[in-house]
Amino acid sequence: MTDDLKLLEELQEARQKILQEVHRVVVGQEEIIEGLLVGLFSGGHCLLIGVPGLAKTLMVRTLARALDLTFKRIQFTPDLMPSDITGTEVIQQDASSFERSFKFVPGPIFANLVLADEINRAPPKTQAALLESMQEYQVTAGGVRYPLPLPFLVLATQNPIELEGTYPLPEAQLDRFMFSIYLNYPATEEEKKIAELTGADIEVEVARILNAEKILTYQALVKRIPVSEHVVDFAVRLARATRPGQDGAPDFVKDFVSWGAGPRASQYLVLGARARAALRGDVNVSTADVKEVASSVLRHRIFTNFNADAEGIDAAKIVQRLLQTVPEIP
Repeated sequence: MTDDLKLLEELQEARQKILQEVHRVVVGQEEIIEGLLVGLFSGGHCLLIGVPGLAKTLMVRTLARALDLTFKRIQFTPDLMPSDITGTEVIQQDASSFERSFKFVPGPIFANLVLADEINRAPPKTQAALLESMQEYQVTAGGVRYPLPLPFLVLATQNPIELEGTYPLPEAQLDRFMFSIYLNYPATEEEKKIAELTGADIEVEVARILNAEKILTYQALVKRIPVSEHVVDFAVRLARATRPGQDGAPDFVKDFVSWGAGPRASQYLVLGARARAALRGDVNVSTADVKEVASSVLRHRIFTNFNADAEGIDAAKIVQRLLQTVPEIP
């Protein structure tokens, strides 16, 4: 227990240093970076949704540098093939014996931090190439399994306003993402600073705060943090309240939701709450921590119906009403 408390203190200090280093390059976006750190130390993948020009790629690349992790960026396009992501087998001839054999050439998925840029621009077959990697942390080619480097995190970006030539992510793949994080426009002062820095010929050196081994240690620490029964109960009741077919679901869920969140949502609510507590150096996981991660965990797992579309109600509004409706103590 003493060792774990010491690790929590180290993690809290590391969080402050990481934020400091990332903000040397990225202006603002504090909540987004916090969300990415929660996802990282929970071991969960994140879907970043925002209009172009909000520094999504720059943020992820800078975070990888601060964490001293290998980073690869994959630009998803309609002609991208699954093997372009996972890798492919090529025929190789031995120089002395002239015997030919297959050799696996790893694709860009073999990195600690993978940025799947504009993931909804690739067809479903290519999107599905990520499923095994995200769930099993491996790639199978020619009947052989190749383990991915750990820690492994997929950060996918999606453009919400440009729909031409896009393929919506299947529900099964959406559910693989722990968080769905929405990026907003910067505040006025932040945008002024961004404009001032445009064109400045300044190369910012980002210090390496952590490494892969230390991150794996912190991920294991997060999973060891105890959670009280009433916090778990609240997370489960919150997830179950999104399902219109469940007894006790609010009337607005029955009216506006066609399909609610599955059991993985309950798991991620608790795990995300654990990571939030750990990042502030605390072992006391509260219902407030569950509420903080609820929107990112639930909104891409709630599918609204035609009634909701007619009323202008989306999944985010459903989650906010649930947080006001579901009591912390039944």
